[in-house]
Amino acid sequence: MTKKATKSQKSASASASARNPTKVADGKMVLKIKSTENMKKAATKQGRPKSVAKPKTVPKKKAAKIDAKKPKKPPTAFFYFLEDFRKEFQEQNPDVKSMRDIGKACGEKWKTMTYEEKVQYYDIATEKRAEFDRAMADYIKRKESGEDQQSEESEFDE
Repeated sequence: MTKKATKSQKSASASASARNPTKVADGKMVLKIKSTENMKKAATKQGRPKSVAKPKTVPKKKAAKIDAKKPKKPPTAFFYFLEDFRKEFQEQNPDVKSMRDIGKACGEKWKTMTYEEKVQYYDIATEKRAEFDRAMADYIKRKESGEDQQSEESEFDE
């Protein structure tokens, strides 16, 4: 029983023979290495351009000025949990110093917690988020009215 070679087998065997070094009459294997000059000559003979012009990189946009008076976003419930968990975990495992290990343990614990256990952290997070929303609304009002800009200009005029 003879099997017919599939296309993938034929191409694999053809590419394998192309990679194989040539044999000399002595039975030794010899590798033929093409120089880069010969490769360049061959490329120009085939009509390919020597090099394609690379587009110039566009400079990155400068980050917008960070406003020190703008309120920062509050952490999520997970980060409030992380604060408590880190303290407990370090007391129980004083030999573990790696933040990576602490973070992994915290993530596993958070995944296994029920909603009732997480509620206290969600409550803290929603309170902080409400404070942030109020502070942001005040900040936007001040910015629109121009109060912030006037105070900044007066600081630098001195």
